[in-house]
Amino acid sequence: MFGLIGNIGPWELILVLVIVLVIFGPGKLPKVGESLGKALNSFKKAKEEAEDEDELDSKKDK
Repeated sequence: MFGLIGNIGPWELILVLVIVLVIFGPGKLPKVGESLGKALNSFKKAKEEAEDEDELDSKKDK
């Protein structure tokens, strides 16, 4: 997953988390995490559906 981003070490990750905490504040952070999780789940679901459709299309071609 991190191959696209590059080499992220622990210090860089801590810096990003601190910046996110400063921007959103501790009160909104759980809501941001929840919406990020929902977005990732819907992305995974759409990806799996697209892979299933590609698989069915390739079986039809054979």
